[in-house]
Amino acid sequence: MIIPIFGALFVCYFLIHAFHGDRGLLAWMHLQKEVASAEATLSDARTTKEALDGRIALLRSSHLDADMLDERARVMSGLVRPNEIFLIDPTARAERAVIAK
Repeated sequence: MIIPIFGALFVCYFLIHAFHGDRGLLAWMHLQKEVASAEATLSDARTTKEALDGRIALLRSSHLDADMLDERARVMSGLVRPNEIFLIDPTARAERAVIAK
């Protein structure tokens, strides 16, 4: 009778650690949630980077956009009123999302 009891305890020990251990199912599910959160953060960062790259491209010396230059000069000099809205190239939709934030 003692051998089956020890065998059952042995199996229970490993089953408990399979669920609650450092590499168990609960830890794996928690890690999957962290990965999904990190991927969402990365996607947001990439979107923001692309929008900022588009705005930077408008200020390059090879293709200088006069409206963007005027906007940046007024912002940097503090001559912008709080209720003022800048109109940007209609093809740059992602840029407007960054400005609106």
